[in-house]
Amino acid sequence: MKKKMFTNQVDAELLKNFKKLAIDLDKPINQLLEEAMRNMLNNHEKQKSKKHSDSLPHLPF
Repeated sequence: MKKKMFTNQVDAELLKNFKKLAIDLDKPINQLLEEAMRNMLNNHEKQKSKKHSDSLPHLPF
């Protein structure tokens, strides 16, 4: 998988807690960020699918 650098600014306290989590889990921050991004994208896709299926008519069989 090709990696790409990017910079971002986040709340200082959020970053501090995220760094502590990385230490607690013994994982690099980058790995946790990628995992969080994938989870958010997966959740978004699930919600889109649910909204789509909720809009379909329910057949009685």
